[in-house]
Amino acid sequence: MALSGRTPAIAGLDRAYGSFAARCHRGAEFCISTMMRLTRSVVRKTLFGAFSLALLLALGYVGTQSGPLAPIRLTVTDVGTGVVEPVLYGIGTVGARRAYFIGPTSAGRVRRVLVDVGDAVRQGDLLAEMEPVDLDERVTASTSALARGESAVSAAEAQLRDAQSRQILATTEARRAVDLGRTGVVSQSTVDAAMQAQAASDAQVAAAGATHAAARRDLARLDADRRGTVQQRANVRLLAPVDGVVTSRDAEPGSTVVAGQSVLKLLDPASLWINLRLDQSRSAGLDVGLPAHIVRRANPQQTLTGKVVRVEPISDSVTEERLCKVSFDAPPPGLSSGEMVEVSLTLPAVSGVLTIPNASVRYRGAQAGAWRLVSGRLQFAPIALGTEGGDGRVQVRDGLRGGDTVVVYSESDLTDGARYQVVPSVSGGQP
Repeated sequence: MALSGRTPAIAGLDRAYGSFAARCHRGAEFCISTMMRLTRSVVRKTLFGAFSLALLLALGYVGTQSGPLAPIRLTVTDVGTGVVEPVLYGIGTVGARRAYFIGPTSAGRVRRVLVDVGDAVRQGDLLAEMEPVDLDERVTASTSALARGESAVSAAEAQLRDAQSRQILATTEARRAVDLGRTGVVSQSTVDAAMQAQAASDAQVAAAGATHAAARRDLARLDADRRGTVQQRANVRLLAPVDGVVTSRDAEPGSTVVAGQSVLKLLDPASLWINLRLDQSRSAGLDVGLPAHIVRRANPQQTLTGKVVRVEPISDSVTEERLCKVSFDAPPPGLSSGEMVEVSLTLPAVSGVLTIPNASVRYRGAQAGAWRLVSGRLQFAPIALGTEGGDGRVQVRDGLRGGDTVVVYSESDLTDGARYQVVPSVSGGQP
């Protein structure tokens, strides 16, 4: 009743106030939303800027520590004075100094083979035999001819003795006839007949002597023929010339071989040595008598000893290698021809010289050198190398001094003045 009793003026004021209040509320909401939008924008920009800065810092750290701008990690060592023990390394094959090809001296057919590959034989053992063909008959014929020759010599000797006895008688009668002729007891014709009989007996003795000499020479010829035939018969028996091991069986029974063709191959195990090849550029000091350490590929846990027994006068110009022979002090059991071995030859040691590790040696073209640390900077120092040792160190003749610090390994190629970081070890680094 009270509201309904308001005047129109009061009602208009109420409507105006309500409209104003609504507009104020909407303005407040607009201001609050605007402030919130501005606050979120500032926060986002701040966070984005902070994230961008952190990302740039991370990229800069990665780029300077592990990227192309990072310092090169390397290991170093000091140049010192020591002893260099040079060693020559090479690969060789085991071979036999004395190997034998067993075969016939004339063409023929193999009758039997009594040994096989790997068999050990003694000198004089029968290894194989060829078909004798007609050699047995020829031996029989030559034996008969020799017996006939001996009979001919006996007959010639008898004829010579008979002629000599006649000569004695004729000489005695001729002397008696001459004596009687001086006294006139016999005529001159009788003396001449006696002298002629003596001359005839002398001729008979000479003829009988010639016949005897011819018979003896013929006997010698027949004996030589027989011995040759017997030797030919013996040659069909292939005997072992030395104690050895059969390495090859090249013909079987029934096979036909020519003169000089191998039926069996034999080697002397005591004559096994090494055919060694060495790089010519690293063979300085190679000489007869150098001690050798030998490692077989078949038994790498065992190290054998030996020495150089011969340096070949001719090198291999194709592979640029020098050749030499190395003998074993004691050949191991089971050693086989053709086996691969690794040989190191020990040269006389050089003491009191500057040395660096082999890994420190770098090359610029043909110039050998080493990277040296000078006042905190990398510097390439050309050097003159000397003897190289088997322990990984090499003699420096010139270019470095004792106490200099040189690079051993680096994780990448070095340049003058490059940034670096010395570390205890470099995994996968470059020498």
